[in-house]
Amino acid sequence: MGPKEKSRPLGDGHEWNFPFETELHAVAPALHEAQNGWLAQIDSLRAPDRKTHELIRMVCTVILRNPPGIVRHARLAAEVGATWDEVAGAIVLTQPAFGLLSAVEALPHARRGWERGHNADTGEEPSTDDPSD
Repeated sequence: MGPKEKSRPLGDGHEWNFPFETELHAVAPALHEAQNGWLAQIDSLRAPDRKTHELIRMVCTVILRNPPGIVRHARLAAEVGATWDEVAGAIVLTQPAFGLLSAVEALPHARRGWERGHNADTGEEPSTDDPSD
C-alpha cells in the first residue's frame, strides 16, 4: 500500500486493497496471505528510489493495458514527488516497443491518478473532465 493509501472494506469483515482479494481469500486464504507478504517485500526495496519504483510499475501497467493500475501507480508516483512530465515521459517511452495506442490510451488514466496524488496534500479535488471517473 502506498504512503497515503487506505485499504477499503468489502463487506466480508476484511479490508483489501484490490477488488480481486475477496475472491482469492475465499478460495485460498494461505495463498492470498503469502502473496501479500511477497508484495510487501517488493515494496521494501531500497533501490531504485520510490519515485522510480512507482514509475516502473506504472509503465508495466501501461504495457498490460490495465487502467486501474495506471491510475494507482501514477497516483503513488505523484505522492512521492513525480512531476506530470516524468509520468507522461515514462508512458511515451513505451511506444517504440509496445505501440502508440497503448500509450495514448494510458495518458488520461495516468493524468487522473497523477492529479489525485499531486492534490492529496493540498486537499484540492482533481479535475473532473473525465466522465468515466
